[in-house]
Amino acid sequence: MAANTEPEIVLYDLASINNVCFSPVVWRIRLMLNYKNIPYRTVFVEFPDIEPTIKGLGIGESAAGSKHKYTVPAIQHVPTDTYLMESASIAEFLESTYPNPPVPLTSELGREIESQARAVVGTTFAISIIPREVNILSPRAQEYFRRTREALLGHRLEDMLDTAKEDQSWDALADEISAVGELMRTNNADGPFVLGAQPSYTDFFIAGSLQSSRMVDEDVFQRIFKYPGFRDIYEACVPYMERKD
Repeated sequence: MAANTEPEIVLYDLASINNVCFSPVVWRIRLMLNYKNIPYRTVFVEFPDIEPTIKGLGIGESAAGSKHKYTVPAIQHVPTDTYLMESASIAEFLESTYPNPPVPLTSELGREIESQARAVVGTTFAISIIPREVNILSPRAQEYFRRTREALLGHRLEDMLDTAKEDQSWDALADEISAVGELMRTNNADGPFVLGAQPSYTDFFIAGSLQSSRMVDEDVFQRIFKYPGFRDIYEACVPYMERKD
């Protein structure tokens, strides 16, 4: 967007010491904003400030059963003074409010890819990212992150860092990750994205997850990026990742 364009969206994102987006769920929305060229500005929020900040906007709590009452991403749509939280709800709002260029929010193939990616990579990905994520937080956010995550895990974050075991876990998943990557290439003859020539929300789900890992630790990013399908989608989305703040 042009430097002097007034923002139509205020995006509430998770703060890091690098002042760049590193949350996978926020990256999905940031990719969508960048792709649609919607003018926006970012408000970075520290971990311990998420609940009071989002609650202060007048946004209601997450649905029952959600892990957190308040979370990012959250947005303010400035022209209508509309406030929303959670990536799925925000994506629906953006697609209905800014329909061009279109971003298909769901498809049968996309649902299958997202389900398989979560099932195959999710746990191992989290084990690699969580203990390293603390390194890019401010001291105050580190204390909050460590206290809350270690209470949930029942052990220190450092106890998750076992390089040999981590290598074994990723190596054991190689065939399954390759299979998911090939599924992503179903329409490769028509273009690099899940549905072919144009991106869908599933592409932003995949690219956002990879980009978030890259913002935390390059080595973890490379563990996934090396697989065709994952790499194709990430590289195709790079133009929509240029703005990280």
